Amino acid sequence: MDHLIKYFPNLSNTQVAQFQQLGVLYPSWNEKINVISRKDIDNLYVNHILHSLAIAKFLMPVDGSTFLDMGTGGGFPGIPLAILFPKCKFHLIDRIGKKIKVASSIAEEIGLTNVTFQHGDIAECRSQYDFVISRAVMRLDDLLPLIKKNISSVQKNAFPNGLICLKGGDLQDEMKKVKSPILIEDLNQYFTEDFFETKKIVYVQL
Repeated sequence: MDHLIKYFPNLSNTQVAQFQQLGVLYPSWNEKINVISRKDIDNLYVNHILHSLAIAKFLMPVDGSTFLDMGTGGGFPGIPLAILFPKCKFHLIDRIGKKIKVASSIAEEIGLTNVTFQHGDIAECRSQYDFVISRAVMRLDDLLPLIKKNISSVQKNAFPNGLICLKGGDLQDEMKKVKSPILIEDLNQYFTEDFFETKKIVYVQL
């Protein structure tokens, strides 16, 4: 929790309480339904919550902005971002029902009212959003054709609508087929923990 306060010192009391609850609820749920690697659950705040919040260092969305979290798993990056931006709306989708169950249960337990959930494939989601967000779901060149239909043409943010991904490693190969404008930033410019040394945020304008 100290890591969050360090980088986001202006959290409200409600937000602090919600983030603290995540530290109890995720380990508890993880014992029943494995949504985070058992050996990684001790690193929940840095490797999952803070990693998700890297998007907030890249983009400060205006109130009313909408996000589709594609392949959310247990709720990352959608749930941490929904806590941070209570006046934005988040729709979380995943093909694995038990993971959506965990994410929706946790959101309900901490009192999140700005998130909705869908158990299904991205092809089944026809609604449009300002941004699609994802965390290490699939290659960029595979992901982009699937989510272009979900990007709204109505612009309201400083960055044009598009895709924001959290990824790691060498991205050169999967970027070759991307024709849209793309921006990549290293997360170690935002966070000093060793985990972020090889992590990147990738924005594609659509």
